[in-house]
Order: sequence, then C-alpha cells, then structure tokens
Amino acid sequence: MTDSGAEVSAGAVPGSALPAGWALATLAELCEVNPRAFTEEPDDDDLISQVPMAAVEAETGRIDPSMHVPYGDLKKKSLTRFQEDDVLFAKITPCMENGKIAKAQGLAAGRALGSTEFHVLRSHGGVLPEYLMYYLLQRNVRRLAEQHMSGAVGQRRVPRPYLEGLKIPVPPLTEQHRIVAKLDEQLAHVEAGEAAVGRAIVETAQLRASVADAAIQRLADAPVKQLGEILAEPLRNGVSAKATQDGSGVRTLTLSAVTYDEFDDRFTKMTSANPERVASLWLKDGDIFVERSNSAELVGTSAIYHGPSNWAIYPDLLIRARVDRSVALPDFVALVLRTRRVQFYFRQRARGLSGSMPKIDQSTIESVEIPLPSLTRQEETVRWVQRQEEEIDPLAATVGQAQAESGNLRAALFHAAFSGALAPQDPADEPASRLLDRIRTRCEAAAKVKKPPRKRAPRPRKPTTSGQEALPL
Repeated sequence: MTDSGAEVSAGAVPGSALPAGWALATLAELCEVNPRAFTEEPDDDDLISQVPMAAVEAETGRIDPSMHVPYGDLKKKSLTRFQEDDVLFAKITPCMENGKIAKAQGLAAGRALGSTEFHVLRSHGGVLPEYLMYYLLQRNVRRLAEQHMSGAVGQRRVPRPYLEGLKIPVPPLTEQHRIVAKLDEQLAHVEAGEAAVGRAIVETAQLRASVADAAIQRLADAPVKQLGEILAEPLRNGVSAKATQDGSGVRTLTLSAVTYDEFDDRFTKMTSANPERVASLWLKDGDIFVERSNSAELVGTSAIYHGPSNWAIYPDLLIRARVDRSVALPDFVALVLRTRRVQFYFRQRARGLSGSMPKIDQSTIESVEIPLPSLTRQEETVRWVQRQEEEIDPLAATVGQAQAESGNLRAALFHAAFSGALAPQDPADEPASRLLDRIRTRCEAAAKVKKPPRKRAPRPRKPTTSGQEALPL
C-alpha cells in the first residue's frame, strides 16, 4: 500500500497525486478475489438467485436477481458463487468491454449462482462495494484491462492475476460514503437523460427497420437465393489481437463499429496483429460485416463499409461477406440483412454458453434467403430506401451526439470522483492507510491459522484373485 502523496497509476488518474488521507492499494489487498464459497452455505431447499451474464446491464451497474432456484438444483453445477455486496466483473470479451460490472444486491437469501465468466470481488472492509463498482466501470479502466486480455480469439479474458494487481486510489472510508452518495445523485440525472436517448435510439432503429421491411416486401415476386449462393468468395472471420498502447500496429475495427446497423468509423483501435497473417482481412468498399457474437439483442447485427481499401482490418467477432456484384448489389444485400425478418432469424438460431454470449456461425449466415430481382430493380430499391432515410438522418445524428455527450459526462464525473474533486475531504477522517494496515494485519493473521490436515481415507484393499493369494510363511 502506498501513502497519500504517491503518484497514482493503473489508469486511474494518471500523473496526479493522491489527495490527503488517500492511499493506493491493489485489489488483492482490498478484496478476496474469486472466493470459492459463501460465507454461510445455504440448505438445498433454500431459494437463491441465478444470475446469467444477460442479467447484468452494461455500463449502469444494475443487476436483475429475480430468477430464483432451489440451491440443491444447481449446487453441483460449475457456476460462480457470490453473495450480497460482492462486486461482479465480467472477464470475457466483449462483456468486459461493454461494462458488465455490478454490485450484487437484492439476491434471494443474499446468495446467487451465476455465469462462470464473472470475476468476483469480496471486500475485506477497506473499500465500499459501490465505490469499487464505480471505479471499475470507468472506460479507461476497462480499456486498460482489454490490453491485458489473454486466450484464444473470441474467448479472450481478463486474467485473475491482472485484476489482483490492479491498483486503485482508496479514500478514507467516510469519504468513500460521501463520494458514492454524490455519484448516486449525479448519475441519476445522467441516467434519466440516457433513458430518453435510449428510447430515441430504439425508435430510430425501428424506423429504419420499418423502411427496410417495406422496401423488401415490395419484391415478393422476385426469385430467392441463399446468401451463400451469391458470394464472390467464402465468408471470412476476422482476427483479434491485443491493443497496443503506443498507437503503433494495425488499425482494427471494434464490435461497436457495426452495432447500430450503420458503419461507424469512430470505433477502431490499434492492435499488434501480424500484418502477414491478416493480409486478407483489409476492408474494401462494399464489404458487409455481421456480428457473429454479442448480447442476445445484438447478435446478427450487420453493416456495410464504404470507404478506402486497406483502411483497417476487422476482429474475430465479425464475419465478412463479399457478394458477387454481377448478381447482387452489396447495398441491396446489406439492406436485406437488416430487415426484422433476418434479424429474427439470426437471433432464433444463436447459441451460447449460459446465454451470456450467443453466437451464430457461417452456415447460419450463408442460409439467409435473399430476394434477388434484377440489378436495376435492386438499385431502385436501394435509392428508395436512401430517400426515406434522408428524413431520419438528422434525428439519428442528434441522438448520436446526445449519446456521446452522455458518455463524456459519465467519464467526467468518474474522473472528479476518483481524483478527490467530487466530494469534500475532512481532515478528521481516519486516513485510508491506517484502516488498510489493520486489514492487512488481520488478513495475515488469518492466513497463519493453519487448517487441520485433511485425513486421507484408507485405501480399500485390492481383492485377491486366483493364483495371487499370499504365500504361506
């Protein structure tokens, strides 16, 4: 632990000094990371909460613990145990990047079994769970964690040792209460605004989908082919690599680039992808990208890229479709893919572990039925949709700007909170270092209490077989 006045690191408030009375501590010093048991084991008949990844909201810290199950039904399953006031941290991509982080609260009987893709943090008492949750929800903290993910593409996770070593600024406990109260108050205003923006986003997307639906329904007399029959080359998954910290490397799309049915070039990052390995993944004008994995409501979302060749590559969670332009226009195919009929088809066929990361595969995408009128009629359809959407674009731009401002406001609030500028300091507060020292002493004493050695059950004697009886002495 570091006393106040030391430089803050770990992506919290880089380069700034800690306020008086604050200390710097690692999560391993502040919490039990991934405790394996409840403080008190429930009975088999006790109802507890079941919390899949989908029950944790992105960015808000909210959790839905309303699904109740008898403990005995699931206790032998490979699920994560946690209890009231633990902090959940989604470790797998893209749930971690999306901000699936929450304080466990409102659990049935105070306990729950949940997705195995959660890290669980149980405070030793030196940090409030709410303070810790807000700290981890910061975008810069998640971006830093993303750079330390490991594992196979599409299954990259934040490793436990990284989380244990993450340093966070710790104010005096009483000041933590003041900071959390202030954040609760201010974020309630932000969330009210975000809810209105969220409704506008949904309505805008529904409006666009209605236009696409209307356009394709006018082609009921056209012949139909599967997408796999009109491709210029096979579907291709992308490649995910670690983000670089110095701005060097290969520009790579993030999943958010296509999340809103419209390509958005703001969402890229520089990665350490091997240029030779990814030579075939550079974007070309007219490429269509489909999200093969995301949350249940977003899997199968697609968008078309229009821009210069070789501007960026795309990640493993996207699948690229390049259509044969002699039979289909890329914009027309992209239009079909974002109709509600196709989106419903994708989501019905998505599969995933514990419902946390539903996925569709290439065969599902290849089987999408595409009405295929003449190229002239396809072009007329695309132009008709563009004219309709020109009426929607100003509304969408306003909504997008409001969403960006909301994110910036959250970031500014968190920055103020974790640099000591949001709530007043009180010299009478017990310095955090003193409390943390007591906790460290208590933890060291607990670790010295050795558990009695487990008695090994005697091995059963092997039955003797014919011809192997003991020899007479």
